[in-house]
Amino acid sequence: MVRGFLDHAGSVSPIQPKAILVPHAGYIYSGAIAASGFAQVQPEEIKRVVLIGPSHRVLLQGLAAPETILWKTPIGDVLIDFESLEKISALPQVLFSDRAHKEEHSLEVQLPFLQELLGEFKLVPLTVGDATPEEVSDVLDALWGGPETLIVISSDLSHYEPYEQAGEKDRATAQAIVDLDMRGLDPDNACGLIPIAGLVHQAQQRGMRAELLDLRNSGDTAGSKDQVVGYGSFAFYE
Repeated sequence: MVRGFLDHAGSVSPIQPKAILVPHAGYIYSGAIAASGFAQVQPEEIKRVVLIGPSHRVLLQGLAAPETILWKTPIGDVLIDFESLEKISALPQVLFSDRAHKEEHSLEVQLPFLQELLGEFKLVPLTVGDATPEEVSDVLDALWGGPETLIVISSDLSHYEPYEQAGEKDRATAQAIVDLDMRGLDPDNACGLIPIAGLVHQAQQRGMRAELLDLRNSGDTAGSKDQVVGYGSFAFYE
């Protein structure tokens, strides 16, 4: 299924993105939208992925890194990059907690895409709880690296709105992301608002540009239009 989404993802930029923002719902709902972001990545150079998403199940202060050294998926194992985690461990907003990752889908749903696309790579996974965009941005800055590092932010957009209303909210959010406008990001319109805002803040600092790749919702893919969840895919270029 993942390979099929990637094969049908549409146009691919000749420029390597430094970061992508992709959704994290069930594949029948958001897989095609996520694939439009992953398909932009040219895999040859990427050796490390910094993967950041919201904590849905565990209340936490700051950003949580795992204590485990290996994550398993149905298609293989992913090594955790503990050298990178040690590098950011001195930051006060970073803590270590396997509990914060045990049942968190926002990161693990991205792993099969990364495995299919990259093969072997090292992962720096972080879930975000009560944190500021600047705290996320500081972590991104410390982990930025060079062309060997890909940043992946995991977030869905509006939740359980009627189809037309959701479309309006998601278009406004998408415009704010493309404009790198943190003030235009409404915390009620994206579950991963803080990770998104952290990337937008870092992109501002580095003079990057953002591009919208796909914007749909569950009413367009595999659900009814009564209450939908919004999905967007974006690429960020240095």
